[in-house]
Amino acid sequence: MGRNSSFAAIDVGTTKICTLIAEVNGDYEIQITGVGVAPAQGLRKGIVVNIDETIESIQSSVDKAERASGNRILSAYVGIAGSHISSLNNRGVIAISRNDRLITREDVTRVLESARTISIPSNREVLHVIPRSYILDGQEGVKNPVGMHGYRLDVETHIVTGAVTSIQNLTKCVTSLGVEVEDLVLEPIASAEAILTDEEKEMGVAVVDIGGGTTDLAIFMESSIWHTAVLPVGGYHLTNDIAIGLRTPFASAEEIKLRYGYALPELVDAEEEIHSPGFASTNGRRIRRRHLCEVIKARLEEMLSMVAIEIKRSGYDAMLPAGVVLTGGTSNLLGIDNLASDVLELPVRVGGPKGIIGVTESLQNPAFATSVGLLLWGIKHGSAQRNGQKARNGLGMGGFYKRLALWVRELLPQ
Repeated sequence: MGRNSSFAAIDVGTTKICTLIAEVNGDYEIQITGVGVAPAQGLRKGIVVNIDETIESIQSSVDKAERASGNRILSAYVGIAGSHISSLNNRGVIAISRNDRLITREDVTRVLESARTISIPSNREVLHVIPRSYILDGQEGVKNPVGMHGYRLDVETHIVTGAVTSIQNLTKCVTSLGVEVEDLVLEPIASAEAILTDEEKEMGVAVVDIGGGTTDLAIFMESSIWHTAVLPVGGYHLTNDIAIGLRTPFASAEEIKLRYGYALPELVDAEEEIHSPGFASTNGRRIRRRHLCEVIKARLEEMLSMVAIEIKRSGYDAMLPAGVVLTGGTSNLLGIDNLASDVLELPVRVGGPKGIIGVTESLQNPAFATSVGLLLWGIKHGSAQRNGQKARNGLGMGGFYKRLALWVRELLPQ
């Protein structure tokens, strides 16, 4: 794939793997040329627990996308989540010693490296160092200091770290297929690229991405990221509660949830009944739909309460006039926005991906927000990252070996 115009993204989720291939034309329009979705195996709460099963799932997704687009994927932006993720805010500072005091891109790189110098355990690794704002000679709120003059440059950053073993295992699953990891991107940050407006980011907004195994949170203010967190609950737990409460197989519980689920049981007809399949030795039974919805509401309230606690813990709970944007597969549940608004005491909307053309009808579902967001992240940040140093030591191959790997990949049979 030509790197100047083509990008690929692999969203490695707990319940599904989604691979997207896109091209950027001369008008900077993003056209999806290949989509590959496969059930996820070998992952639990966003973390790889079985290397072989995960590789097989990713391979299936990548193959489908490559066949649809007619291109091979040589490198991709890969989403990462899981309860091992943590974040903090840190400041970096440098002096501008040149006679003209002109701020260059090299100075910006230096100040970000200064912010990156934090004390973390040896079993953790920095994933992102994201600038929130710059301070030039005490002047706050500078968005891009390049070209300005000053004696001292400070930067406020949001730093995301993850467990080294989890990062290595995920990276190994992708690179074993001959696909280079361009960058690992925290999934809620990627989702935000696809669903938020510039005004929401400026005013103050929280993204709550309810996936299969985790619920990811990202808070934006003043057009920058201020807080991120990953909670170890998701749509899987809803389905599991239904399976236990209704004494039905997990696969049947998932189907019942999608077809009849409603987050507000009081709005469901008290007399309406649905069929709940049983296990192999039984024929199932009739249950009241409202009972199903009560099970769903109880778990959703617990999950949303965890989100509310995390938002309050961040200290930014009173600074979100744009409210909350829900996304992820579970956000498709009817009435979830109204329930979330009651629990979080904030305005809530459900957000799906935007800003793409091509094979997009199925991708407008909130379940694909992270996948599309990874592409948008890659297109937005890719050039700068490819021209600079890799965000993670040891993940990128240098010159000759990278070219050799890509050459070998091209020789592999289609």
